[in-house]
Amino acid sequence: MQSVLGFEPTRLSGAVPAALGRVTATQWAEAARRVHEAGGRLVALWGADHRDRGDSFSIYAAYAMTHGLVVLALPVAAHASGYPAISGLFPAAGRMERALRDLLGVAAEGTDDTRAWLRHGAWSEGEFPLRRDFTAAASPAAQDRYPFVRVEGDGVHEIPVGPIHAGVIEPGHFRFSIVGEKVLRLEERLGYTHKGIDKGFESFAIADGYRLAGRVSGDSTVAYAWAYAQAAEALLAVVPPPRSAWLRALMLERERVANHLGDLGALGNDAAFAVALAQFSRLKEDWLRLNDRVFGHRFMMDRIVPGGADAAVSPAHAEALARQCNAVEGEVDALRRIFDDHAGLQDRFLTTGRVKPDLARALGLAGLAGRASGQAFDLRVDHPCDPYSALEVKKIVYAGGDVAARVNARFDEVRESLRLIRAILLEMPAGELRVELPAARAGAFGIGWVEGWRGEVMVALEAGDDGRIRRGHAHDPSWQNWPLLEHAVMGNIVPDFPLINKSFNLSYSGQDS
Repeated sequence: MQSVLGFEPTRLSGAVPAALGRVTATQWAEAARRVHEAGGRLVALWGADHRDRGDSFSIYAAYAMTHGLVVLALPVAAHASGYPAISGLFPAAGRMERALRDLLGVAAEGTDDTRAWLRHGAWSEGEFPLRRDFTAAASPAAQDRYPFVRVEGDGVHEIPVGPIHAGVIEPGHFRFSIVGEKVLRLEERLGYTHKGIDKGFESFAIADGYRLAGRVSGDSTVAYAWAYAQAAEALLAVVPPPRSAWLRALMLERERVANHLGDLGALGNDAAFAVALAQFSRLKEDWLRLNDRVFGHRFMMDRIVPGGADAAVSPAHAEALARQCNAVEGEVDALRRIFDDHAGLQDRFLTTGRVKPDLARALGLAGLAGRASGQAFDLRVDHPCDPYSALEVKKIVYAGGDVAARVNARFDEVRESLRLIRAILLEMPAGELRVELPAARAGAFGIGWVEGWRGEVMVALEAGDDGRIRRGHAHDPSWQNWPLLEHAVMGNIVPDFPLINKSFNLSYSGQDS
C-alpha cells in the first residue's frame, strides 16, 4: 500500500480488508493522483465535525484498491477555506463534494460546479446540519431556483419531468434538452428525499444503529444492515459466530434475487411486454412471502444485527427455501428464452442506453450496471468475507453496456444467486447466532463494505464517549451511477428514457440519505 500512496496507512480490524491513513492537504491531493494512476476507484466521500476535540473538521475519502479499502482522513481547520477537490480525477466525487458543502459547510477547492446539491431551501445560508451546533429548530430558507445548464440552438427545447411523478416512485427532477425526440442532454436534480440519516445516527447506540442503517434504502435493507454490522463489529473488535455469517449471505442473496425478479418484469413491461410484468411479479411475490414465513419480514428487515443475526432457519425452512430455488430457476430460464426469442424486446433492448466500457471506467460506473459495461468489480469475488470465500462466486460481466447487457446480467445473477442459496443451505454450520457486544472505545473507527444487489454499500462509524455513535455515514452506489444515466440517455429518444432508467434502477432514497 505504501508504494501506491507514498505512506503506510494503519490496518483496521474487522471483516473488511481496510486501512486508515491521516493525511495533510498535500498528501490528500497526491494520494488521489496515485490511486487514480493505479486504477483505484472512489467508493465514498464524506465529512465530520470534530471541533469538539480540536479546531478542525475531518474530510474522508474511501478508495477501492487491489488489496482492499483505504480510507484517508484529512483534518481541515475551522478557519480554512476548504480542501483540495478530487472530482477532477474522480468525477463521481463532484456531487459528493457539493453535498458535503451543503451539510458541513466545508468546500472543495478547484471544482467548477459550486451549485448546492441537497439544500433545497431546507436550511438558511450559514446553517449546516452536520455541524454539532446545528439545531433542528432552525428556520428553513425560501425554496431555491436551481440553475440548470441550458442547451442553446435551433429547434432545441426542454422537457421538465418531476420532481413529483405520476407513479409511486420517489421524487427526482429530470430536465431533458431535446431536438424532436432525440435527447441532447439530461440533467438530474435529486435530494428531495433527504432524510438526515447521517445526523440520525448520532442519536443511536452502536448496538442499535442497524435499525436506521436498514432503512436507508428499503430494497437494500439486508446489504445496509450487514455493512453496518461489519462497521460496528470492527470498532468493537468482535467476531460474529460462523453460522450468522452464512445466514447473512443467505439473506443477501435472497434480497438480490427479489430485486432482479422485480426489475426483469418492469423492463419487459417498459418494452410493452406486459406478460413479463405479470409473470415476474408473481415470482417475486411468492419469493417475498417465503421471506416472511422464514425470517418474519418480507424484506428481512432487522434480521442482521451487530454481533450476529436474529434469524433462526429451521430444517423445514431450509427445505422450503431450496425447493423454491429449484422452482424459480426453471421458470426464470423459460422466461429468459422468451426474452431472447422476442424480436420486439430485443429491438428495444439492443444498443439502447449504451455506456461503453471506457466511459464507465472514466466516470466510475459501479455495481451491476458497471459489470454490464465491462467493469469487473464484485466484492464477493474480489474481497470476499465469510462465507463468500468458500462459495466460489461467479462474477457476471458483459461489455455491451446497453439495456440488453443489463438485462442479461440480471438473468445471470439470478441463476448464480440461486446456486449460492442452495450451497449456503447445504453447507451452513450449526452453532450460536450472535455474541455479546463489549463497550466501545471512544474514537474507535470501523468500516463495512458489502456487495448489495445494486452495487457496493459502505457504512463508516466512529464511536462516541458513551457507547453511542459519534459519526455515521452510509453510502449508496447510486451516487456513482446517477451521473452515468445522464450519459446513457444522450442520443436516444425520449420514449426510451423509462426503459433506460429502469435498466439502472437507481435509488433516490439511498442517494439522498
